[in-house]
Amino acid sequence: VQLQASGGGLVRAGDSLKLSCAASGDDINAHTLGWFRQAPGKEREFVAAVNWLGSDTAYGDSVKARFTIFRVNDNNTVFLQMNSLKPEDTAVYYCAADRSGLVTTRARLYEYWGQGTQVTVSS
Repeated sequence: VQLQASGGGLVRAGDSLKLSCAASGDDINAHTLGWFRQAPGKEREFVAAVNWLGSDTAYGDSVKARFTIFRVNDNNTVFLQMNSLKPEDTAVYYCAADRSGLVTTRARLYEYWGQGTQVTVSS
């Protein structure tokens, strides 16, 4: 499984940004796809996840009601729509895949990781 994240950049507080992650590999449509982030000096943090069918999602408390995760299985892509961005959202964002197909918030359960994309939100 390979994951390629893109869409990061520098935005101002209150702006929106959409991240994409192109996934490839055997049975990738059967995998859970998730987003995590890590800011300098901080631990990796769960952001959002979607199950294999796209019918179940989970969000970290700090992004609920602002971020939306969705996947398009036809082209093996998962998106993270980020609205009302805040400076504290600044981090490297990673997409990840879990063979279970079920929504999980725990990083250690994800077997595959992409390279990350930088999101910087200025105040």
